[in-house]
Amino acid sequence: MQKRPFGKQGYNVSLLGMGCMRLPRKELSDGSVDVDKDKALEMIRYAADNGITYFDSAFTYHNSKSEEIMGEALEGRRANVKIATKQRLHSMQGSRDIMRKNLETTLKKLRTDYLDVYLIHNVNKDEWQGMKNLGVIEEYEKFKSEGMIRSIGFSYHGDYPLFKEVLESFDWAMCQIQHNLLDSDKEATDEGVRLAGRKGCALVIMEPLRGGGLANAPGDVMDIYNNWNDKRSAAEWAFRYLADKPEISVILSGMSTLEQIKQNIRSFSLPDFLPDCLTDSERILLQQVKTAYLNRTSISCTGCEYCMPCEQGVNIPGVFARYNEGFMFDSFDNAKRSYMFMKSGKADASHCISCGACLEKCPQNIDIVAQLKTAHEKLDGWRES
Repeated sequence: MQKRPFGKQGYNVSLLGMGCMRLPRKELSDGSVDVDKDKALEMIRYAADNGITYFDSAFTYHNSKSEEIMGEALEGRRANVKIATKQRLHSMQGSRDIMRKNLETTLKKLRTDYLDVYLIHNVNKDEWQGMKNLGVIEEYEKFKSEGMIRSIGFSYHGDYPLFKEVLESFDWAMCQIQHNLLDSDKEATDEGVRLAGRKGCALVIMEPLRGGGLANAPGDVMDIYNNWNDKRSAAEWAFRYLADKPEISVILSGMSTLEQIKQNIRSFSLPDFLPDCLTDSERILLQQVKTAYLNRTSISCTGCEYCMPCEQGVNIPGVFARYNEGFMFDSFDNAKRSYMFMKSGKADASHCISCGACLEKCPQNIDIVAQLKTAHEKLDGWRES
């Protein structure tokens, strides 16, 4: 297993990390869905026994069951692994006492006395201001001084300017961002990757396969890969794109089967899975792959946000991005799951009242109202364990 320094923290971690947000699921007799605990325990233990040393969870994953399962699986293996988990500002309920109670609950679930990394989860513009008002970082520093956590980090979904502001505001041990071969110019962007590297901040990558979509390339994309001399799976190509970047410490994969774990361990154990492993020709190949994916989109939304804000709170570009993702990958599973979280934030298309205020603002002349209805019908209905 390839290993890399975890920023300036003085230790190395496996380049492949296991994210415990997509544990295997099973349908119960009443039609509900739950984690398949036996399979999840087997997978996590196999990962820990075969070279993976970094495990990531969060207070709310799998309806707050993920930490408990991870803790049971890693009991007896704690000395050999690093554990990272997170809590969001809304779970703190505006109270430092609740923040501490959540951490204490997490430690009990994980069956450990300390966390190697404790993250402030999903920092965005509103939560960033709320964090400062509540003094979250100061409270995390108290946790660190008491030995409950070893280092402080944050996870981030958003654009580069706010990422830069957050990253430069504090001496973070690590940051976790969405990055993959389709998002090099989105989210924190390539510039954010370079900035974290310059600061010596451990950089952990989430969504390297865009919810698994990049691992199951549609036929036209697979044709591009197959025309290359070196035959690699679509997943290996996507991972190799990230392994090429020396700033990255960990690439998290939300693996949901034991076979996925075994295959990924094989890939990340290759001797050339190193920084700067891509040739110039391979970088051109991956740009061709990106173009092929983008050409598969259904709605010509560029994400310019001229249609925003919507008075009803609908995240119009976000809805269209998830709808397009389903067409890009020939699968709507991850898009539906992501849309479920959008619904919980009341930003989904069901809140559209067909007022038409957005129509005259769209430079692409998209029939936004009609397309929102179509997208909602396709994306709605995901059930989470």
